[in-house]
Amino acid sequence: MRETPEDLKELQALLDASLARSTSHLRSIITAESTLTAERLTGILTGMCTLALSTVTAKGEPRISGVDGHFLRGKWHFGTARTAAKARHLSARPAVSAAHMRGEELGVFTHGTAEVLNPEGGEQSADWPELLAYLKDFYGEDGFDWEKDVVYFRLHPHWMTVYATQV
Repeated sequence: MRETPEDLKELQALLDASLARSTSHLRSIITAESTLTAERLTGILTGMCTLALSTVTAKGEPRISGVDGHFLRGKWHFGTARTAAKARHLSARPAVSAAHMRGEELGVFTHGTAEVLNPEGGEQSADWPELLAYLKDFYGEDGFDWEKDVVYFRLHPHWMTVYATQV
């Protein structure tokens, strides 16, 4: 877990607010007994978590694909090839949805906006060096040409819910 107390407070507020403004149908499924606290969630979402990531084409058509997700400081971080369609979609239209599911035991559903962390030829985010060190440790120093091959994003959530049964 890499979250600060402030990260956990913000994540818990987001989880509570998201569920409170959800439909009655969703609230009938996700209850106090079938969800997780921010602290418990961040303890479970460690390492790489496969995400189903949804983007939108220029024609407004949805596209979904898989990415390696890393839940750090209460937000999803994910990468893709700079030449991937999803990289073009997110650069032009940063609205994104992501789902991480582990069978029927865990579902984390997130909607938000993607921020490019290492734009090619542009200014990197202030925490990119720290994130890059984490990624190199996870994938290996030579896993990619980190400057040319991959682009990383942070999903700034405006809605997130968690369904959990036996986690």
